[in-house]
Order: sequence, then structure tokens, then C-alpha cells
Amino acid sequence: MQLNNNVTEFILLGLTQDPLRKKIVFVAVLMSYLGTLLGNLLIITTIKSSQALGSPMYFFLFYLSLSDTCFSTSIAPRMIVDSLLKKAAISFSECIIQVFSFHFFGCLEIFILILMAADRYVAICKPLHYTTIMSHRVCSILVAVAWVGSCVHSLTQIFLALSLPFCGPNVIDHYFCDLEPLLSLACSDTYMINLLLVSNSGAICIVSFVMLMISYAIILHSLRNHSAESRKKALSTCISHIIVVILFFGPCIFIYTRPATTFPMDKLIAVFYSLGTPLLNPLIYTLRNAEVKNAMKKLWRKKLISDDVR
Repeated sequence: MQLNNNVTEFILLGLTQDPLRKKIVFVAVLMSYLGTLLGNLLIITTIKSSQALGSPMYFFLFYLSLSDTCFSTSIAPRMIVDSLLKKAAISFSECIIQVFSFHFFGCLEIFILILMAADRYVAICKPLHYTTIMSHRVCSILVAVAWVGSCVHSLTQIFLALSLPFCGPNVIDHYFCDLEPLLSLACSDTYMINLLLVSNSGAICIVSFVMLMISYAIILHSLRNHSAESRKKALSTCISHIIVVILFFGPCIFIYTRPATTFPMDKLIAVFYSLGTPLLNPLIYTLRNAEVKNAMKKLWRKKLISDDVR
């Protein structure tokens, strides 16, 4: 429900208004986005094409790469175009769509990270029951639940955004639409909405982060009873997951778990989790994962052979 809204569009100030710096932003974001697309689409293609990567861990990694691609796409293309414009405007409806897509794919990534932690817990702590517990049917249901949960979270954000009355200022000191910068433009008391925002986005970030850290602590503790080779392989996988979790959740917790106040560093921190994490995830998972690297090499060789035959 849209209340007392006299604003039809918002002006995004972006990361900077300096013409030279805007050109630097254009190049940096374009390179980052192309790298994100290349890395994540390579992982998606490799997992879909390789029979060796049929385990639940790679099933979830497929959806993590998919959510990373869409998460970055909800921000980067508009940011690239806006950096070329003197005045970057976004309509009210486009702003709401961006809020939905950004939160949907961001929340989906959180839920997929939780599923990946659960998968590692079962694989390491209950290896004899792994194939029974983490069957393809169970994994598919878990991913479906993650999609539904993300949709519920995003619809909540939309409801909160539409309940804000905008009747004057329309300049957003940010490079994308989100509830935090929108709250500062509302012409009414936003205490309750900010409380709901913290209890929704903030709670998801904190609870998920604590759950993930506890689960990985249990996994690492249980590795003492495994052989040296098994311990090395499990450690490599878990450390990759932990790095991704810290890189993603650190900035999110800083942004979404505090009162409605803005700091000069907010935009740079947002860049890190909205553009940096989707770019780094493929590097972290491929550089530390021999199975993915080998599957990529086989896929590349197969492509070269098919080209030679032609």
C-alpha cells in the first residue's frame, strides 16, 4: 500500500559526483561485473556439465553462483549506466523492484550458505548417513524452501518501503535503492519501520551468522577423529566456506543491525558485499577446490577437442 506519496522518482548520488571519479567508478564496476559474470557462469556451466560434481555440495554451489550472479545484476548494470550520466534518476517503481531483487537474491545467498554448512556437517559428522540424509530430493526441497523464504523476506521489505510516505526530498545519497537510505527521505516518524527492518534483515544476518559459525566450529572440532588426508580435504572446503561467510556477513551486519543512522563509509561497505563478494566467491571456491579446477580443465579440453574436430 502506497501512502501519501508525492514522489515519482529518486535521484541517486552514486559513489561520487566528481566527473573524473565517476569514470573510474565506471571502469571499476564494469570490470568487477564482467569478472563476476565470467566466474559464476563458469562454475554454473562446469557443475552442470561434469558428472564428477554431482554431490550435494556442488548442487548448492550451483545455486550460490546463480544467486551471486543475480545479486550482482540487481545492482551493477544500473550503477554502470548511472556513472555515465550527469544526473542519475530512478523511478519509484524501479526503485521498489530493485529493493525486492536485491533483498531476494541476497537472502537466497544467506540461505544457500546455511545449506552448504548443513551439508558439510552431515558429510563430516555423520558420514554413514550422508547419502540418505542429503538425497537429491531432500536437497531440492531445501533449495525450494530457501527460494520461498527469500521471497517472504523480500515481500516484507517491499511492504515496509511502500508504507513510507515521501512528500518532499527525493535525493538518495547512495548508488542503489534500499530501505536504509529511503528511511531518511520519509516525511514521518520511521522509528517503528526501522525497528521492523532491524528485526527482519538484521535478525536474519545475525542469527544466520551465529548458526554458521557454530556449525563450522562443531565441524572443525569433529575433524580431530579423522585421518590426516580426510582432515586436510575437509579443512580446505570448510575454510573456503568460512571465508565467504565472513566476507559476506561482516558488512551486512554492520549495515542492517543498527539504528537509522548513516555514516560516510556506508556506501563503500555496501560496495564490498554487493559487488565484491559475488566477484570473490568464484575465486575462493575454485582456487581452493581441486575437484572444481579439474572439472574445469576437462571441460576446457573437451571444448578444444570439439573445436579441432570442426
